[in-house]
Amino acid sequence: MRNRKTQAILFVVLGAAVCAAAALVVSCSGGPFLMQPEASDGARMAHGGTTPPNDQAYDAMFFKNYGVNPFIDTDDDHLSTFAVDVDTGSYTVCRRYLNDGNMPPGAAARTEEFLNYFDYRYAPPAGEAFAIYMEGAPSKFGLNDRYKMLKIGIKGREISAAERKDANLVFVIDVSSSMDRENRLELVKQALRLLVDQLREGDRIGIVVYGTNAHKVLDPTSAADRDTIIRAIESLHAEGVTNAEEGIVEGYKMAERAFEKEKINRVILCSDGVANVGRTGPENIFKRIEEKAKKGIYLSAVGFGMGNYNDVLMEQLGDKGNGHYAYVDTIQEARRIFVENLTGTLQVIAKDVKVQVDFNPDVVSRYRLLGYENRRVDDEDFRDDTVDGGEIGAGHSVTALYEIKFHERAKDGRVATVHVRSKDPETEDVSEVKRDIAAADFKESFEAASTEFCLAAGIAEFAEIMRKSYWAQKSRFADVLPLISRVSKERPGDADIIELLDLVSK
Repeated sequence: MRNRKTQAILFVVLGAAVCAAAALVVSCSGGPFLMQPEASDGARMAHGGTTPPNDQAYDAMFFKNYGVNPFIDTDDDHLSTFAVDVDTGSYTVCRRYLNDGNMPPGAAARTEEFLNYFDYRYAPPAGEAFAIYMEGAPSKFGLNDRYKMLKIGIKGREISAAERKDANLVFVIDVSSSMDRENRLELVKQALRLLVDQLREGDRIGIVVYGTNAHKVLDPTSAADRDTIIRAIESLHAEGVTNAEEGIVEGYKMAERAFEKEKINRVILCSDGVANVGRTGPENIFKRIEEKAKKGIYLSAVGFGMGNYNDVLMEQLGDKGNGHYAYVDTIQEARRIFVENLTGTLQVIAKDVKVQVDFNPDVVSRYRLLGYENRRVDDEDFRDDTVDGGEIGAGHSVTALYEIKFHERAKDGRVATVHVRSKDPETEDVSEVKRDIAAADFKESFEAASTEFCLAAGIAEFAEIMRKSYWAQKSRFADVLPLISRVSKERPGDADIIELLDLVSK
């Protein structure tokens, strides 16, 4: 059953490999750890000159092209399976490009991270870990009226700030000279100050830094001792070259010493993701991070800087560490992560979360998942609970879009069943919830769909055009603008939507 699906995926991936090869040159994509000359000041490039090479907006930007999902015939495989992803780094990296007046490379845009940056106003579940929301309508960008769009929303249970567990946090901070560029280390320090003001007496913060070597700056200290923590933050300054591996190893050693089973235990890496000293291959680091995650020490990767920046590594570190990947381009984004969404950033409510969509071959002839290319899971591994999935923090939501084609005479019947499977992070108990959607549940027109459906469709097409998806080759940014304008009118005052409208206009 899977042969033709595998062939289709291989065809797309092999084709994308050609594009990826170009991306390796244009965007300097490559392995997660890369040998790079260190920038000595804010103007000097990582390659040693003062002008970015090959007419690129920035020097030494590392991205990976994961290809674009194909359409799959339901006769070949009616199951679509993927691990959830709550990362948002791709959206904020591309936002930085656009706000600087530059077009991001296609490999920088990951559709799911664009989608999951925004609030679709899902209500939290009443009792279970998740609530599932589904909505369908004709596809705004489909080839004909038989093409529909299916929006799937998964909302995790919420935990108030007062109910959040106490946290043992170890910050691993890159203080190499590359962090002196654009004052990116200063932005890290501003972000940490914001975080400290949100913590409670039962929370503790430790700080490890790395340049040429790693060393401790602050032993785990109660948040009640704010002055000591702030002094440690203020003492940070850029120096040396980048020994990322040693920094991460030392950070985990501190986290292990501070570990308390009943608390949140998390390492938070703040870096531009580029290494040039130590063992610069990622395998040993990934193995260590995965081992520590199994023991309850999770890792979040928070990226800073434009130029001499490794998106590939930062995204993979967050994935391997059962955490997430975010990119901070402004102090407002730091506030979003460390203030507004702090509980969701820190406290995991479900791990190894996987989604499987079972399409009805009598109604649906073919389907395509938009994004999640690097989160694919084999269908038979959905209920194999040894296979890794994604992690969801308190109150977080995940949104996925499918473009599907109905059979010509399909008017009623079940379209799809969505299954969500996850583990409790404390007990390891496995649970599974599901929900159906029928053809009769689909709106007659795109215009009749909800504001949130319109928003998701517009965001996804924005990303698909930006990443030069084969399926969006006839679309233009001007086609997206009316959708976001409609949402902006229906959600007045929403800063994220106003900003999105500005980005699409640019």
